[in-house]
Amino acid sequence: MEEQQRHPAYLWIVRHGESAGNVARDAAQASGAARIDIAERDVDVPLSALGERQARALGRWFASLPEAERPDLVLASPYRRAVGTAEAIRAAGGLAPGTPGLLVDERLREKEFGILDRLTRAGIESLHPEQAALRADLGKFYHRPPGGESWCDVILRLRSALDTIALHHGGKRVLVVAHQVVVLCLRYLLEDMSEAEILGVDAEGDVANCGVTEYVFAPDARPGGGLALVRYNFVAPLEAQGAPVTSEPDAEAAAQ
Repeated sequence: MEEQQRHPAYLWIVRHGESAGNVARDAAQASGAARIDIAERDVDVPLSALGERQARALGRWFASLPEAERPDLVLASPYRRAVGTAEAIRAAGGLAPGTPGLLVDERLREKEFGILDRLTRAGIESLHPEQAALRADLGKFYHRPPGGESWCDVILRLRSALDTIALHHGGKRVLVVAHQVVVLCLRYLLEDMSEAEILGVDAEGDVANCGVTEYVFAPDARPGGGLALVRYNFVAPLEAQGAPVTSEPDAEAAAQ
């Protein structure tokens, strides 16, 4: 009996569109404020008007693909900005006909920042200098702020999420809508990277809002087949639709 394929045929990992948190963070950084002025919980921060435009532009790009090459399954972080991005892609016709409803998975949520939540870098250094020093010593990959997560913690839950995709969605064309750190940590897992390698990718620049990271199943990628990277941080769909490209970290991401 032929063995069932355990990997998606295609996997797209997309960071959500620009959020109100991105805008508020920029304002706080520009003014030198210690805290970022956002009323909502992080999970409830919506897309900005530009973020909605970016998400629709990405949806139109997916819609331009042949039906047999569009996503036929969508998973998203439960955060409002990720769900809103996924819904806008669907509304723009970006999914294959018959694609089931959005699957929300809390394992795809943003990295949690604990006591550093909503602080700018200046705020962290002034209000929690011991954490700034500890992070400088350990590095962002291993530093876990009190009440928050390290990159390793995010990677642990993403290992489980990838196992679920392999178990239930092998052979599907899967679109994942999530957050900057999630995009990077999934690359770490899918490409068997080291700490130094993924931090090198991170140092090259932020993941763009609605930037696309794409993988395709390759039978010879490893024994039993695997996912091969096609492109990373692909923003041509936004540029083609005239939607400005943005890449600010989220409001909570000053210490990511």
